[in-house]
Amino acid sequence: MLLSYFEHREACRVKQEERRNRIARLPDDFHNPLTALDLPVSELAENVRKGRIQSQASLTAYVKAALLAHKETDCLTEVMTSEALDWAKDCNMDGPLAGVPVSLKDMLGVKGFDSSVGNSAWIGKSFKEHSAIFKLLRDAGAIPFVKTNVPITLMSYEFSSDLFGVTTNPHDPDYSPGGSSGGESALIAYGGSRIGVRSDVAGSARVLAHYSGIYSIKASVGRFPKAGSGTSIPGQEGVPFTHSPMTRTLEDLETFWRAVVKMEPWKYDYSCLEIPWREVDLQHKKLKWGVFWDDGSSVLFFSSSAAV
Repeated sequence: MLLSYFEHREACRVKQEERRNRIARLPDDFHNPLTALDLPVSELAENVRKGRIQSQASLTAYVKAALLAHKETDCLTEVMTSEALDWAKDCNMDGPLAGVPVSLKDMLGVKGFDSSVGNSAWIGKSFKEHSAIFKLLRDAGAIPFVKTNVPITLMSYEFSSDLFGVTTNPHDPDYSPGGSSGGESALIAYGGSRIGVRSDVAGSARVLAHYSGIYSIKASVGRFPKAGSGTSIPGQEGVPFTHSPMTRTLEDLETFWRAVVKMEPWKYDYSCLEIPWREVDLQHKKLKWGVFWDDGSSVLFFSSSAAV
């Protein structure tokens, strides 16, 4: 037992040192003043497609912002910038997400990088292949560039990880960004990414959006590909997780969702449902909302029912 403890501490030290070294080796361009980061995803992709913005310049701007976010919140795990520069050079210039940097929750599989989900025993066991969502993003022209912190085993609404430290809320370091996608929400809320892909089972993104003041929605099972991603509970299908976007604006949320569905995700993961994107105009319709106050077994907390 004592030996396992020392192995755990050494694994944590090694992984943190690896992260520091990858940041230290970045070219000087990534440490110069920030360029503009305010373009919505649709406009950024359009500018890249028309050659007004180079994909490498877009990536450089977001890496700079991500490094600032990490310095303040400790939100990053894997810094994939060297590889991302190569991906930017050959990104799909005609894709719906051409030249758009995208951050990924630590559990998403990227060839050559760990998906430790906070477990020291899993470091050094990098993925041999890219996950389905990574392949889809690359085919759409996006540039994955960092992976973000998670609590140990993903199983927490709070945030603590021996492996990568404690990620703080960018609005107030005394507060948590939530879990388990806390690194992602902290990065996006700070401005270090405009779009992140994360997982959700019981609120791992929706709670985070509430904590950090950003936008997210949980996809129905079968809408986003999840094959090839890591998990702390493999084989658990009773309450399956889903991948979904987390964004800085509502406009970006819709833009990204539309782009992914129009890429036909069922061609990347057989478990995805073949349901196309459908435009719906609700401007002149009277909407009806259904609410479950309880399911006959579990009852809402008083504060939640009062809010509803």
